[in-house]
Amino acid sequence: MSSEAAGHTLLQKRLALPIFASDALSSVAYATQEIMLVLTVGGTAFLYLAPWVAGAVVVLMAAVVLSYRQLVRAYPTGGGDYEVASKNIGRSAGVVVASALLVDYVMTVAVSVSSGVDNIISAAPSLSTHRVGMAVTFVVLLAAVNLRGLREAGLAFAAPTYLFATGVFIMIGTGLYRTIAGDAPVAESAKYHIETQHGYGSLSFLALMFFTLRAFSSGCTALTGVEAIANGVPAFRPPKARNAQLTLVAMGAIAVSMFMGLTALALIAKVHITDPTHTSCHFTNVAHCADKPQRTVIAQVASAVFGGPHSAGFFFVQATTALILVLAANTAFNGFPLLGAILARDKNLPAQLNNRGDRLAYSNGIVALALVAGTLIWIYDANVTKLIQLYIIGVFTSFTLGQTGMVRHWNRVIRTERDPKERRNIRNSRAINAFGASLSGVVLAIVILTKFTKGAYLVLIAMPILYMIMRAINKHYTRVSSELATDDTGLMLPSRNHVVVLVSKVHKPTLRALAYAKATRPDTLTALTVNIEDENTRALQADWERHDLPVPLTVLESPYREVTRPLLDYIKKLRADRPRDVVSVFIPEYVVGHWWEQLLHNQQALRLKGRLLFVPGVMVTSVPWLLDSSVALAQRPIRPDGPNVPPSGAAPPEPDPSPLARA
Repeated sequence: MSSEAAGHTLLQKRLALPIFASDALSSVAYATQEIMLVLTVGGTAFLYLAPWVAGAVVVLMAAVVLSYRQLVRAYPTGGGDYEVASKNIGRSAGVVVASALLVDYVMTVAVSVSSGVDNIISAAPSLSTHRVGMAVTFVVLLAAVNLRGLREAGLAFAAPTYLFATGVFIMIGTGLYRTIAGDAPVAESAKYHIETQHGYGSLSFLALMFFTLRAFSSGCTALTGVEAIANGVPAFRPPKARNAQLTLVAMGAIAVSMFMGLTALALIAKVHITDPTHTSCHFTNVAHCADKPQRTVIAQVASAVFGGPHSAGFFFVQATTALILVLAANTAFNGFPLLGAILARDKNLPAQLNNRGDRLAYSNGIVALALVAGTLIWIYDANVTKLIQLYIIGVFTSFTLGQTGMVRHWNRVIRTERDPKERRNIRNSRAINAFGASLSGVVLAIVILTKFTKGAYLVLIAMPILYMIMRAINKHYTRVSSELATDDTGLMLPSRNHVVVLVSKVHKPTLRALAYAKATRPDTLTALTVNIEDENTRALQADWERHDLPVPLTVLESPYREVTRPLLDYIKKLRADRPRDVVSVFIPEYVVGHWWEQLLHNQQALRLKGRLLFVPGVMVTSVPWLLDSSVALAQRPIRPDGPNVPPSGAAPPEPDPSPLARA
């Protein structure tokens, strides 16, 4: 796709919702489960806390959505928390947000895909041994789809997102209707008793508070992906900010409704689930339960509501849940490359991340995300409970700094605003962002405190490392820009140009290099060779005389059979004798058509070029000679409509009869 076609890839709200909100919507499939996994450490005695924990998560979700509506209105350029923190707090704060978001996007892919595989295994337990392979395969497929372009990804992912939401709402409606009618659904695990782990039988008030906060921090996974819409505003159709705000509100309303409904049904159906990371099983009345994979909470609820694990409703919910969880990683596959491109433009990451591929996607960012996420899945065996401990720290770090930056933004704007109505709106926005910043900061502290020993410390190590890497890259680019900046001296020409052509034997590549060198009209022209074997050197000199070439051949002695050092010494001496002159070195090279042929040719030329690039005042020119194996490759069109394809019926060019002229 050409660059002019970028406008046609902009998204309508109905496509933007599944692309940017699939992560936030799908997280309800495991947010309730993560709350219950923490609470059931103390058996079933603490499940009464689940509604209160879920309610706190809903309040937090509402605050974050309202806060991001203000951010989208003020900064519709798509930088999100990174741009807000950079402009209002400082560049260092922006880089901290960027490092947090990059970690979070990687974890989004790993957790979402692994959770999707969990739900597939809930429907087909026999696949449990293929967990890691399935997860890595899904990551590869997601990367491949996203490499086809943003709009194409939206079309592929829209239907599963809407089918998932429809299935969950039907399940919630059916379950609540049965409860009101007196036929409440009962989960398959309701009859299981959960063994209380040591030390959790009776808790002091402070211990109970910490226990509740830990459950709350696990439930906060429901908020992952909320920031993706703020980062993706440029991908919306005009009016961009307004459409992004409406999509954000729709996402929040749908996610909160599904989360509350699923939590309520899980408690009504008496779903019991224990932490699978422990080596022992904590169901006290189930034979061999340690060997049986537990069904997820949403799977147990669907089974209870629709009449068992073989019902059509159960399979529909499981299929759409597994699909949306896998596709939820698409939020990260969109957000990570966009953020990487913004960071690359700001010189905080390598410039290659700002390059668009043939389908107008940031291909390098997509591939990098797939590699890192796939590696994490392999290391952690695609275990959601292990991976979840590394999650959401990055989310709330960016939430907190972004909303703090918005407060400073409104403080600055209100100083110059004179319209009373607009000042009132600014005060309201500032109050919303201040509340969001305070709440996010408290949650961040809770998450760090409760998850530190469970694996969160790894994220707290990774984020500073990423921060230091980005600062080092920025310093490098800044230093290089300063070095390359022009001054007032203007264009300065060298006094003279001395050309050296490297020669190994008299053949067509050598003749072409000599012809090109003479065409540059140098002040001096020297053909240079190194004497490794006397017999070969004498044969070269004889060929030189036989061809009657009008260029002197200089032979350098090399008693230790080195090629590179004598040539470098000669060129350095030439530069030292004439410091105001420039030396141009022409190197004949073969161009081959197969990678393995490259191993058989040009190795000496590559080493020599690499050394000459570090010699000041020396220009290196490669003179290519296309071997037959490369001709077919060179004539192959880049794409069917590429500019190098001759028009239909065009006559082929006339061959030049002169080999030297053709050279």
